[in-house]
Amino acid sequence: MTTHTFPDELRGLISQDNLRKAVKQGHIRTVMTVVPDMLGRLKGKRAAGLALFERLDEGDGVRVGEACSYILTANAHMEALPGFDLTSWHDGYHDMGINADWTTARVLPHMPDLALVHCDAVDTDGAPIEVAPRQMLRRQMERLGELGYQPKGGWESEFVLYSGDQPLVNRNGDYDLDHPPRLGDFLGHLEGALPDAGIEVEAFKQEGAPGQIEATFPKSGVMQACDNFTVFKHVVKHMARRHGLTASFMAAPVTGVASGLHLNLSLWHDEQPLFALPSPRALPTDTMGYSIAGLIAAIPHLMPLFAGNTNAYKRYALPHSFAPQFANWGPDNRGCAIRVAGHGASSRLEIRLAGADANPYLVAAASLAAIAHGLDEKLAVPSPCVGDGYSSDDFTPLPRDLAEALTGFRHSVMARDLLGLPVVTHYGRAAQAEIDEQHREVTDIERRRLTIA
Repeated sequence: MTTHTFPDELRGLISQDNLRKAVKQGHIRTVMTVVPDMLGRLKGKRAAGLALFERLDEGDGVRVGEACSYILTANAHMEALPGFDLTSWHDGYHDMGINADWTTARVLPHMPDLALVHCDAVDTDGAPIEVAPRQMLRRQMERLGELGYQPKGGWESEFVLYSGDQPLVNRNGDYDLDHPPRLGDFLGHLEGALPDAGIEVEAFKQEGAPGQIEATFPKSGVMQACDNFTVFKHVVKHMARRHGLTASFMAAPVTGVASGLHLNLSLWHDEQPLFALPSPRALPTDTMGYSIAGLIAAIPHLMPLFAGNTNAYKRYALPHSFAPQFANWGPDNRGCAIRVAGHGASSRLEIRLAGADANPYLVAAASLAAIAHGLDEKLAVPSPCVGDGYSSDDFTPLPRDLAEALTGFRHSVMARDLLGLPVVTHYGRAAQAEIDEQHREVTDIERRRLTIA
């Protein structure tokens, strides 16, 4: 399989002017204008490039169209759910405006003649919609900016490759480099395509579960990291299908398997790292200590943003699975929710809470809100966990299920203070809809009892 060849000016992130030129020259025919939904999936339209730029020339250069506002209220099945303040049957599911963020434009080399640009959802007056994932993250980045900090982040993403209904690799292949041919071909094709789409991956590795792969990304601006990850996930799923495979980003795709989405965060000021330590086991800097304390204090209140579906909590139920069970932290301790990792300028907080299917914008927004809280209040950092992170009785246990997490979220003064009541109401409604759906569904466990009942 080959990828499309583009001129140098169309590799990586590209300017609006270069995209316009590529459209007029026929290199690009279609532009995908995408908005991340509540699950972090890219939703939008395939716009004819020439017509799109004609409209932009006649307008404000930003508005690329409209879309039904139910994009920001629909569940995993894209069902129109009632009960949201943003939109519902009470207003006929009105349109929202779609404004392009031209700093995100890129080509997709695995899909010839196609470019993609991330967009922001706005209301009829052009104001940002506060519950839209990108706007939630932008608000928290601005809050940290007001305090004098620039956050940088990078993701570690796990997913499982299936051939039919079986994992592509049928054993624990952790750190293996003798890849089966189909896996080697897939990874080679993926590694060749991603740089032209402006996505840098530091490394791929096999993980501990059968068919499980981990991708590690370098640090960048947090919004850019989230945008890149949503495109990465889109590309992985597309290219897997082209190889006759399925890529699953479920947090717990089968019993006993846990796939995570870890966020590595650090704070900077005037391009100077504020988390820099000689080793992960050194005492945290004041800035890092306040950040850890804020995360430990806020995590129990914000769990539906880290884990917004019922499946995600099955990942926490597995002891010694490298998924946390307490709101704890420790130096280079993979059993904790917050791991201090790296040294020097690479020192960072690895936030290990989210499952693989989490919305990256929500995870980042919740994490930054918690860190800002710790910095604002100069919270004292609790003692670290220096042993088994799964026996951390001095720390608050994570919720056992989404219902418990939702109760804490809805009744939390801290959640409302950090995120705003509209956000808590909106994502609380989404979590309740997820719980209601699961209550209606007959599970595999119940179906196995057909002949017993």
